[in-house]
Amino acid sequence: MPPETVPPEDYAEFRPLMFSIAYRMTGSISDAEDIVQEAFLRLTRVLRDGASIDSPKAYLATATTRLAISHLRSARVRRESYVGSWLPEPLLAGAPGGPRAEPDPAERAEMSDSLSMAFLVLLESLTPTERAVFLLHEVFGYEYREIAGITGKSEANCRQILARARHHIDEGKPRFDASREQRDEVARRFFAAAEGGDMAALLDLLAPDVVMVGDGGGKAWATARPLSGAEHVARFVLGLYRRAPKMGVRVEPAWVNGQPGGVSYDGEGRVVNVFALDIADGRVQTVRSVVNPDKLHHLGPVSDVALRGPRDLTCRPWPPTSPRKPRPTRSSTASRRPPTRGCANC
Repeated sequence: MPPETVPPEDYAEFRPLMFSIAYRMTGSISDAEDIVQEAFLRLTRVLRDGASIDSPKAYLATATTRLAISHLRSARVRRESYVGSWLPEPLLAGAPGGPRAEPDPAERAEMSDSLSMAFLVLLESLTPTERAVFLLHEVFGYEYREIAGITGKSEANCRQILARARHHIDEGKPRFDASREQRDEVARRFFAAAEGGDMAALLDLLAPDVVMVGDGGGKAWATARPLSGAEHVARFVLGLYRRAPKMGVRVEPAWVNGQPGGVSYDGEGRVVNVFALDIADGRVQTVRSVVNPDKLHHLGPVSDVALRGPRDLTCRPWPPTSPRKPRPTRSSTASRRPPTRGCANC
């Protein structure tokens, strides 16, 4: 049967590759799945129109990459106005749901590092095209000729783009311990020390310049800005663990974005947040915590124990939640507090 008459369902073998490209490009599981679905829809339309496709894999990789580039360009303003630190949606190894269960990253160390939150955050410093060229060449092993066809650039231009991207990435490329067993052992001791309230043991596991980053997206409680220094991070982590039993929260170890971490659940089994640890030289270099509920729904029901209510926000939303409170008149707002810069509600 010629390729143009084969139903697109027969090309499902390429879904893992498409998802891998889209997720690394966007840092979002939901957006990556939408991009993959749209790429398949485009293939369906092309086949329906009777076009001949010599390489379905090349067509789908090209469609996925171009859709991801377009998505990033349209999402630029939204990213720039994001509240607090931005982190990717966590990808758990072995999670159910098709592409969400991308082949266990621990099985391939080179793919594991490119899945890490540290690496995906670093990619944010690249333009969409730079990100695409860098990923296609450095992670997926595409040749310049293939990349040129995918991105619509010349081979010479692709080489220049890759050189610029490498310069940005090399300046901040994260390091990880080579052995998964070593990382797992450090993570196990980290969570055990935190749960046991052992300050000394926790400090021994943290790098002196360790950083903790929280992503609440303005919707959940998280550090307003990254914490730095072993003592500051240790005290913050121990504070979280002291409050956890009162809220019925427990942490279970997990492999997050190719690195050791954990998922916390409330008493009803709902997801509270996801931790990811960067471990190098036998110590934790960075602790990342995703609490933004919008980034956790793919893992199951999301808990409300970490959510911020309207009264907790810097600026109260409008309209008010109570219909009994009328909108204030101009005269009644004369003594109101100064508006917060950058707030759409002020």
